[in-house]
Amino acid sequence: MGERSDADRALAAARDEFTKHGFRDATVGQITERAGLTRGAVDSCFPSKRALYFAVLAQAAAEAPGPPYPPTARTASAALADFARAWMARLPLATDGWHGASHLDRDLVPEILSSEAASRAFSQLTSLSAIVVGLAMEQLDPKKAATRMVRAAGTALTALHGARQLAAAAPGFGEPFAVARICEELADLDLGDGWAPAHLPYVSPALAVDQRWDPPPVRDALRGDPAELTGDGVVAILGLHRLAAVEEAWRAVPAGAAVTAVLVTDSPGELGALARFVVSDLGGCLRAAVPPAAWPSLRIVHDESGAVAAAAGVAECGDATQTAVRIRAGRIVARADGYGACHAAASA
Repeated sequence: MGERSDADRALAAARDEFTKHGFRDATVGQITERAGLTRGAVDSCFPSKRALYFAVLAQAAAEAPGPPYPPTARTASAALADFARAWMARLPLATDGWHGASHLDRDLVPEILSSEAASRAFSQLTSLSAIVVGLAMEQLDPKKAATRMVRAAGTALTALHGARQLAAAAPGFGEPFAVARICEELADLDLGDGWAPAHLPYVSPALAVDQRWDPPPVRDALRGDPAELTGDGVVAILGLHRLAAVEEAWRAVPAGAAVTAVLVTDSPGELGALARFVVSDLGGCLRAAVPPAAWPSLRIVHDESGAVAAAAGVAECGDATQTAVRIRAGRIVARADGYGACHAAASA
């Protein structure tokens, strides 16, 4: 095995420090010393202590063990209950010490609240999570096929994020099985959900083009598998402040076509790591709740280097980027930029 990179050494040291001392009491100086690196070497890999923290959370979520057995849910309500149980199973117990691996994410919300950019990104990442869970519920349950389930999924996530905060602030409070039952019941409530965004009738049509499409090899961050981007469908280049727009592509694309959300950001060191944490955490819970055959054909790709965006003709991208291209027979045949781009490209 080759020697670890500076980034790997800094990340391992940060994880040890955050586990032992907690995020607040750990210092970059302690992390640097533990890693055996200079401060400059650490700063070149991670621009801030918050960036290190988000990267540690992303790594922990990616390495979390999978479900002990395949998901068995056959209805939307059962899947949402199993999703909640998987989420709750990761929370610290009242008997856990104040510090430790189970408490790593205790300072997640305070750190998000300390940054407007992080807060806006987290809002959209949570919306993306609700979209993925809602679409999976629609795919799984024929009774829900004609019903938009994103609002029920979002309401469940509201309860689950609250449970995460209470587990950190008030260890031992609450009953996990009751939370799972509440989430189960949400799937059958009439929440007045529907799909009729007011702006869609006013979106400009996509521009017809004929361009080469040669994307680099990438992985689907949701499933952890290689993502084949050359098939027919829509590839949406979305900044972390524009992620909810991917549902516009999903609702408009023809049956059988795939939709890929390519996540880009102005701040790959901090917000890119936050995105990797949220998507990994989501994928882990989804694997415990929804059979693979019912997962929506929606892929999520992290593009912190901008290589996929460049292949789609987006030279500069950031948190406000919203560009979508329609792929057919291995070529880009339509593109749209800005407000409503996902709907326009999917409808081309």
